[in-house]
This record gives sequence, C-alpha cells and structure tokens, in this order.
Amino acid sequence: MPSFDIVCEIDFCEVRNAVDQANREVGTRYDFKGVDAKFDLKDTEIVMKAEVDFQLQQMIDILKQKLTKREVSLKHLDVQQPEIKHKSAVQVIKLQKGIATDKARRIVKMIKDKRLKVQSAIQGEQVRVTGKKRDDLQTVIAMMREVDMDLPLQYVNFRD
Repeated sequence: MPSFDIVCEIDFCEVRNAVDQANREVGTRYDFKGVDAKFDLKDTEIVMKAEVDFQLQQMIDILKQKLTKREVSLKHLDVQQPEIKHKSAVQVIKLQKGIATDKARRIVKMIKDKRLKVQSAIQGEQVRVTGKKRDDLQTVIAMMREVDMDLPLQYVNFRD
C-alpha cells in the first residue's frame, strides 16, 4: 500500500554554518567594532548577545540572510522577545523542529475534509498518509503545498 510521511526537519549542519558565517560578519563589520556581539548555537536555539536592541535587530537580519543563502527556511525561526538590561541585550531564537500535536491534528483534519480515499495518522512528530492509489497521495501533497502552514513541511519516505 503506497504511503508517505509529512515531516518538518531542519538541517542543523547548515544552521551551524550559517551561525558561524554570521559571527564572522559581525566580527568584521564597522558598526559592530568594539562591541561584544555574538551568536551562540545551543541544541535547538540560537542566543544573540549585543549591547543594545538596535544591534540585535541588525544581527537578526544578518542571520536571516545567511540562513537564506544556505537554503534553510525562515519558518523554522521562532524569535523571542529581547531581554534588555543595563549594558547588555540578549535575544533567543528557537528552532522549530517536528510537527507539534495540534498542528498535526490540523493536517489530519484537512486531509479528512478533502474526502480522498487515504488514511492519515500522527506518528510522533510526523504524519503518515497511506492510500490505495498513488494519485490520491499526490493529490494530498499538492493540497498541502497550497495551504500556508507556519512550518516548512517536507514530504519524505514515499513508498509504492
């Protein structure tokens, strides 16, 4: 029986390379001269440190540019509010990986509302879609590409 998985994955190697390039650019830019501004990549978040809020906004622009060049979708970024103290500003950007349960339920509901002869099931952080006909599965993929989700979805593991 043909099936495929709807997932939301992020390439952490590309994210690490983009953060390294952004750190290098911040180190060489004139407007950051003498400023202790840097990016720190932790497990599923990027921590930006600078002296003022304006510099954090510039750093976000630099990071987005580097991620775009490395073909990492900006929908993975969940930018938090900055924490501004006396002479330091810190902002956290969380990296979204996997499909949350509520969004997975929404995907399953959209597929069922289409009334195609397919079954969809939530399996952890992904949604598995199975059906008897390959054309029905391709219709589901086309439908999901038209819908604007807050996540960059990939369609993997297509089996006949």
